[in-house]
Amino acid sequence: MKRVAKFVCLIVFIYSIYTAYSVWTYGEEEPVQKADAAIVLGAAQWNGKPSPVFEGRLKQGIELYKDGKVDYLVLTGGRSENAASSEGETGKSYAMEHGVPEEHILYEDRSMVTEENLTNAKEVAEQKGIHTYILVSDQFHLKRAVGMAKNQGMNVRGVPTKYSAYETLETKVPFFLKEWGYSMGQQVTKILIV
Repeated sequence: MKRVAKFVCLIVFIYSIYTAYSVWTYGEEEPVQKADAAIVLGAAQWNGKPSPVFEGRLKQGIELYKDGKVDYLVLTGGRSENAASSEGETGKSYAMEHGVPEEHILYEDRSMVTEENLTNAKEVAEQKGIHTYILVSDQFHLKRAVGMAKNQGMNVRGVPTKYSAYETLETKVPFFLKEWGYSMGQQVTKILIV
């Protein structure tokens, strides 16, 4: 029994290290291939202006658009109680201020969590005949978000924003630990359901 317990502990340890590494490095150095649209995941707005986290994601989406990697931006995020506007509306205004034509911007303004962001973005995009996506978020969030998108049957690749507001270890570590935990939970749940 002790040997079995040691073996199980070793497997759990190796799995944990592998998952941590994959969350920390997801999307690094991968070439960006062209897609129909970039879905930019919402991350709060402050009085009609994007929060630093949301702004970092928006900058990356706008760059992809201007570099010709996508034809549309799909912006996501609902309105919290007493908010000046939704994240989707705030993102649209920001993108237009930075040179993206209104006709190339789609948005949804009902979602409050990542899975809803993706479901609603897919619905809005498919009405325009959009079927391939680049998903933009912060690096540690990206692996889990891409997994959710693929579970919804989306043809998607992830691109981490290089303008992330998570710049110091003090901000990176708690965010990483949260996403690492979520990612392991997501994978274990998937295994148990199968």
